[in-house]
Amino acid sequence: MSRLIERSDIVDYQTYEDQRDEVRARILEMKQPRRIHLGDNLTFLFENRETLRYQVQEIMRAEKIARESAIVDEIETYNKMLGEPGELGCALLIEIPDAEDRKPLLKAWLGLQEHLYLVLADGSRTYATFDPMQVGTDRLSAVQYLRFACPTPPVAIGTDFPALEAEVELTPDQQAALAADLSR
Repeated sequence: MSRLIERSDIVDYQTYEDQRDEVRARILEMKQPRRIHLGDNLTFLFENRETLRYQVQEIMRAEKIARESAIVDEIETYNKMLGEPGELGCALLIEIPDAEDRKPLLKAWLGLQEHLYLVLADGSRTYATFDPMQVGTDRLSAVQYLRFACPTPPVAIGTDFPALEAEVELTPDQQAALAADLSR
């Protein structure tokens, strides 16, 4: 099985609708150990082939996408999140509940994307790579797509950004899920 989503993995949105409840339940269970909270404002959603395949199917369903070129574009976009073999891809959600605080904090936290890391079993850190197009000159986007090069599975996740410094050890379930994703 390919590590990336292939066109043959995707069904038309009407066929998907018929199987959606079953697929959705399975994927939500799969996503649970891949959702990692760091402090009060950062949530990492690690993705793999199956979770991103689900995302493509959901977008096709919501937007009634049927045109072949649009389907291929969605697949290519989501495959970029997975990165290369030996990398873990994730979406970082910067969660700021108070709307009045959101803009000033996204401005104050500019540079955060360069201070996110995974800790490997030997204690070394691997820092995230990110798409510079998601970072403006005056503020961050509240959603960042990141990739981490991981020669071995991570045991913790953290940030050394001064205003948000934190590190959390991954649970055994989280470690197993990310190790499985790396082995594919």
